[in-house]
Order: sequence, then C-alpha cells, then structure tokens
Amino acid sequence: MGRYVVRRLLQMIPVFIGATFLIFLMVYALGDPVVGLFGDRAPDPATAARLRAEFNLDQPVWRQYLLYLGQILTGDFGTAFNGQPVIELMARSFPISFRLMLVALAFEIVLGITLGVISGLRRGGGVDTTVLLLTLVVIAIPTFVLGTTLQFFLGVELAWIDPAVGPQPGLDELIVPGLILALVSLAYVTRLTRTSVAENRRADYIRTAVAKGLPRRRITTHHLLRNSLIPVVTYLGADIGTLMAGAIVTERIFNIQGVGYQLYQGILRQNSPTVVGFVTVLVLIFLLANLFVDLLYAVLDPRIRYA
Repeated sequence: MGRYVVRRLLQMIPVFIGATFLIFLMVYALGDPVVGLFGDRAPDPATAARLRAEFNLDQPVWRQYLLYLGQILTGDFGTAFNGQPVIELMARSFPISFRLMLVALAFEIVLGITLGVISGLRRGGGVDTTVLLLTLVVIAIPTFVLGTTLQFFLGVELAWIDPAVGPQPGLDELIVPGLILALVSLAYVTRLTRTSVAENRRADYIRTAVAKGLPRRRITTHHLLRNSLIPVVTYLGADIGTLMAGAIVTERIFNIQGVGYQLYQGILRQNSPTVVGFVTVLVLIFLLANLFVDLLYAVLDPRIRYA
C-alpha cells in the first residue's frame, strides 16, 4: 500500500505541471491583464510598463510559468492586482467553501445513498418510480431557479433563514445553500446508487448469501451495499473539487464569499494571479481526492489490493 501511494504521488507531479500550465496559458491568453485592470481608461505607457515588469508580464509565457511555479513551491501564490497577497484571499475563502462542500456532501451521502438503496431494492415499484421522477425534475431545473426560489420563500416570505449569509458563516447558515449546491449531484448519486444496487442484487454472491440464510439487513449492508458503493464513491470523489469550484451560482445567490466568489471576481476583473492561484489549489484538491477514492476502493472491496 505504501509503495502504491508513493507511486501515485509521483504520477501526480507531471499531471499537476501539465494541468497548471494549461490553466496558466488559457488565463493569460484572455487578454492583457494590465489593460483589463484599468478598464476603459487606458494606462499611461510608463505605468503599464512598471506593472508588467512587477508581475513578470513582460517575460515569455513559458518563463512566466517557471517563475510562478518556483513561487508556489515556496507557498507564494503571488499578489493580486489590488496589492493583496493571493494567499490571504485563499485563507479567507477556502474555509468557507470547505464548510459549504461538507454540508453539500453530507446531503449527497445521507439522502442520495439512502434514496438510491431504497429505490434499488424496490425496483419497478411505486417508490422507485417516484424517486426517479423527483430526481429527473431536480436535474431539469437550473440551480439558480431552485436557489432563488428557496431563498425567496424561506428567507423573505417565511423569514426562517437569512436571505444572505454573513462574511464568516457557520454550518447552520450554510444548510440551505449546501442543499441547493448538492441537489443536482444528489440526484445523480441517487440514480447511480439505485442502478448499482439493482444490478448487484441479482449477482451470484447475493443469491449465495440468501441461500445460506443470512439476515436480510446483513446481506444489504455487508454484501450488497459495499460492492454497490464503488461507482458512487468514484463520483463523490470527483464531486469534491466540483462542489468547491463550481459553487459560483450558489455563492452569488446567498452572497457567500468563498472560492467561487473569488474566481468570479478574478475573471470579471481579469485578475490573473487570483484566478491562477485558486485554480492551482483546486487542481491539487482534485488529485488528492482521486487518490483518496482509490485507497477507499480497497476498504469497500477486499478483492482489491494495491502492491
């Protein structure tokens, strides 16, 4: 197991370099960040030249990337165009998005897997049809429609929640935003769990367990569920990064100043150091989440062993 982890960590290095270089290239290909910083008012040549020299924008792209790579290896993600270090923006926004991601992931695991198991065990019945219909409705309705509707009824009409969360929200303030963020993924988790449970239910090892007279609950939890969760765990692992980076709509609706908010502001203002820095950390999160999922396979399925 230890050798496998080391090998996977070494494999992450070229993936990380390739992914971050492509992101760096695409962000800086959007246009001149200095021109975007001043908007409609063109800067004077001396100021523009000083800013380009300060942020290494007068260097070739490949050299800019090497300089940036050397900086992030020391924990320096650069400075935003407003003079604020990017690491400070990360320290303020990543904990908020991490808490939001935990709430959303809890909804996906608890509700999604539970509904999927119930639906899979009763395939073709009324419960199964109802669950499939509800998940299809959730997938079909855009997130901003669900978010604004729930915000209006719960926050404005009923006054059960605050329409906008505070600058440092706790878990209780993030319950409704987390539910909105998780709804689409929750629907997919439900459908994926339902399909996997329904297929494995007809497998030979389940028939053998039934023939041995094992209790129904033990068959479901120890045999059927563990093997059925492998594709679900794969999806949830990939969804961790998506929940943190793809929460732009949810964060905008509820005024959550997390990662999605900072990325939106960075793209809007062509603040390249902010965008590249945040996306670089998100790439690391994606890679580590995939490694964790691979290691979790061996826990769910004893037949999987890593040399």
